[in-house]
Amino acid sequence: MTLRVGVIGTGMIGQDHIRRLTQVVSGAQVVAVTDANEMVAKEVASRLPDATVHPSGQHLVADERVDAVVVCSWGPTHEEYVLAAVAAGKPVFCEKPLATTPEACRNIIDAEVAHGSRLVQVGFMRRYDESYRALKDVIDSGQVGAPLIYYSGHRNPSVPEHYTKDMAIVDTAVHDFDVVRWLLGEELAAIRVLAAKPNSLGGDLQDPLLMIIESASGVLVNVETSVNIRYGYDIRGEVIGETGTAALADRGLVVVRSANRVGVEVPEDWRQRFITAYDVEFQEWINAVSRGLGAVGPSAWDGYAAQVVCDAGVNALYSGDRVEIELGTKPALYG
Repeated sequence: MTLRVGVIGTGMIGQDHIRRLTQVVSGAQVVAVTDANEMVAKEVASRLPDATVHPSGQHLVADERVDAVVVCSWGPTHEEYVLAAVAAGKPVFCEKPLATTPEACRNIIDAEVAHGSRLVQVGFMRRYDESYRALKDVIDSGQVGAPLIYYSGHRNPSVPEHYTKDMAIVDTAVHDFDVVRWLLGEELAAIRVLAAKPNSLGGDLQDPLLMIIESASGVLVNVETSVNIRYGYDIRGEVIGETGTAALADRGLVVVRSANRVGVEVPEDWRQRFITAYDVEFQEWINAVSRGLGAVGPSAWDGYAAQVVCDAGVNALYSGDRVEIELGTKPALYG
């Protein structure tokens, strides 16, 4: 069976996912696209055999040829399109954020619960990265004992001019929040945000930031964001357990010793670091949806929980206070 996919949003990430769906993974065909910029949507569709350009995301969801939907549009539009897909009973893969407020995320959860089965998957691709999966296997096996501290580092060489200090939390650290919840298998309970001495290369941006988070069981989680660090895109993760530690390995394929130095190559950006994770993520989504399993990856609850942590983090950033993370009752659908 070929899964017929409609893509809402044909910007950079939308086009990359279309390339992935048509050239990398198997079992899918992109049959419809739409974008706020109609000219871009038409140009993308011209490179796809038999793809329809729709005037809106609502029209695309209603297209009978579309079996499943991928949402890659501007964040504030996600709620509308995901709700439309749920109402139509169609599986929907939504790039993060699921929605831009906890209330909007809750609307999606309520709609999915009313539907009675999971249709929504959120694009937290780190869960599909080979290194992160290996780290989770170590944690779950008990090899290093019960986790006590987890350190997460998220470093970018630079960020665009429109990047704000809020974005260090809601656009950057959101991936760290989700992967920590997944690795530890528990929710996050409170957060503090500390600003270091500013990086002189970051202009007026408050960078780097250190977030100190408490999990429900008392594990301390430190999330560092350094988004003007120049040397490369470097993702760090290490768990300190009762009897040992485990950390993500450096990404270089070889260790080079030359000119009195030793080192490995550092990825240039997020696409280079996580390209394989994106491929695995979409292949597993296609396989599950094609078998009638709906969404089995990161859920609407995961998207909601990440957004609540982001809101608490922004509150903590501006207030300087320790802010509790209040999730409310988790529906049985996501048990």
